[in-house]
Amino acid sequence: MKAIKANLAKALDRPDPAIRFYLFYGPDESSSRALAGQLLKGLSAEKFLLLTQSVKSDPAVLADEAGAISLFGGKRAIWIEPAGDEIADSVATLLDGPANESPVIAVAGALRKTSALLKLAEAHPAALSHISYAPEARDFERIIANIANQQGLRVSPDLSRRIASAAAGNQAIAAQELAKFAIYLGADTAHPRELDAETVDLLGADSAEADLMRLGDLALAGRMGALLEELGRLPHGGTEAVPVLRALQRRLLMLAPLRARVERGEQVDAVLTSLGKALFWKDKELVQRLLSVWPAERLAEAASRVSALERQIMLRPLDDQAALGETLVTLARAAGR
Repeated sequence: MKAIKANLAKALDRPDPAIRFYLFYGPDESSSRALAGQLLKGLSAEKFLLLTQSVKSDPAVLADEAGAISLFGGKRAIWIEPAGDEIADSVATLLDGPANESPVIAVAGALRKTSALLKLAEAHPAALSHISYAPEARDFERIIANIANQQGLRVSPDLSRRIASAAAGNQAIAAQELAKFAIYLGADTAHPRELDAETVDLLGADSAEADLMRLGDLALAGRMGALLEELGRLPHGGTEAVPVLRALQRRLLMLAPLRARVERGEQVDAVLTSLGKALFWKDKELVQRLLSVWPAERLAEAASRVSALERQIMLRPLDDQAALGETLVTLARAAGR
């Protein structure tokens, strides 16, 4: 069934145990992913990633995994991304079978009205679907203020607009930016802090980052020699690690939904053409190469690794440059395989 917008927050924060399958889809994939993450928190569950190809090749695997009891006793939710009609048969088996231990969350891009998966999710009483459209600028600023509040940050309207502009309408990027500011300021819901312009100037994604982006791009492109040369030029004892990691996360977040479209059957050139001026012309050749080299699963793994390293650097003493270099070299090796 379709989620009613007015009741969506309640459905995600206090999920109905009768719902076995959730489908988040639409042109704004970052918002779909954010809503799925909100649901995961509402379920108090751990994400269990199930590859789309695995579900497609074995229609019974989804019901089997959803019905299995966690080895570690905690609650889990089955997460499939990117999702499409190739998993419709498996979802039908899941919904028509007995009650399962774990709900299934599917994150998809735009789906046609004739999509078998969409029709199934809208018609079945044990399924819930929601479409995400890119928010208008004013709505996005309100979303940012709400996310900031959840992080223990008070944000002025001017800074909300600035963060919205830097995130280019991507809710995932905005959420990561605010999480970074909260860690830096020591903010949480029990100890709220005012976000100031100086902090955004220091750590914000809209700071000058062309050179910082270069390191991550070299790693993702597998250009080991050039990467090692650039790493050798970093000043000893510098504090570039976190800005470099932030720039790399921005690149990964940009690539993820594009690669998902490629894996759904679109040609790389067609995907890039659809971006129009949103893709800087100098980056086209690089992005084209990266979309050919990095599958969605490995992009997700890379993003997780980079995010974890940033948290480690910010939360405890660490040899920033050594850790940064090790991670970038690992990514370059993965790209060269």
